[in-house]
Amino acid sequence: MMPKPAILLIGAGGHCKACIDVIEQSGQWQIAGIVDRKGSGVEDVLGYPVIGCDEDLPRLRQEFDYAFVTVGQLGSVELKIKLFNHLKALGFKQPGLVSPLAYVSKHAQIGEGTIVMHYAMLNASARVASNCIINSHALIEHDALIEDHCHVSTGAKINGGAQLGQACFVGSGAILKQNVIRVCSENINHCFKTKILVFVV
Repeated sequence: MMPKPAILLIGAGGHCKACIDVIEQSGQWQIAGIVDRKGSGVEDVLGYPVIGCDEDLPRLRQEFDYAFVTVGQLGSVELKIKLFNHLKALGFKQPGLVSPLAYVSKHAQIGEGTIVMHYAMLNASARVASNCIINSHALIEHDALIEDHCHVSTGAKINGGAQLGQACFVGSGAILKQNVIRVCSENINHCFKTKILVFVV
């Protein structure tokens, strides 16, 4: 039996716990450890040790090929984007992760560093770009496009042909109607703080 590839998790907060559960359920990866900010005081998450801080990533790159950003997106997207780009610059591979309890059509696409959580669904010709969170029970319908660094939260629905621009946040239970295009402002900070939630009206 081939050994499972080792993967580093970057960020030791609550979202990390949810990511660990997806990784464990998939059975495809060995979690090598967690990297968190310096001085966070966190020693382990669900039994996996914190083995370094952000400053250690260049050294850790010499040992590990794979890493994944496990920072959530509930206050600002800036850190998540910064870490994703930093890992890329260091040459880490950032896989797309899919829960075995999710459904992703063979005709759908997900980008690097994106996670599809438990019971989410991506239908045919749905496209989710890089560094996104498709949270539990979210629905991405046919021909929908989710651009980089988006978070589609628990139970949200992105209907057919709808598009989310970069760094959008769609809150729990929100519904984006079919063929609606909602592109974030170029100012990611402003866009995220306004928390674009699009409901059916």
